[in-house]
Amino acid sequence: EVQLVESGGGMVQPGGSLRLSCAASGFTFSMYDMSWVRQAPGKGPEWVSRINTGGSTNYADSVKGRFTISRDNAKNMVFLQMNSLKPEDTAVYYCNELRGGNYYYPWGQGTHVTVSS
Repeated sequence: EVQLVESGGGMVQPGGSLRLSCAASGFTFSMYDMSWVRQAPGKGPEWVSRINTGGSTNYADSVKGRFTISRDNAKNMVFLQMNSLKPEDTAVYYCNELRGGNYYYPWGQGTHVTVSS
């Protein structure tokens, strides 16, 4: 079955950095675009970043210039380097992908990111 396992979150001070990882299994990872999505307390999912099969990237305006998405197809992994973190980045971060307006894959456990002093 499809599994997406996120890791790497934690608590950091504003201005700090974290590198999130997503390990995928159960599908041919290299053939699909992948996104990072986050959900803050009391909020709906917010798309953060996407990397396509060729390595091209897109970012939400809220994270542009601070976050970098990458992938390693040999390891079936996608990463999110998060720099200059702000309190408003506090959320649970998931890997997934939109198809036809819906998040297609089953949700993993997510990884919690808390940015606070």
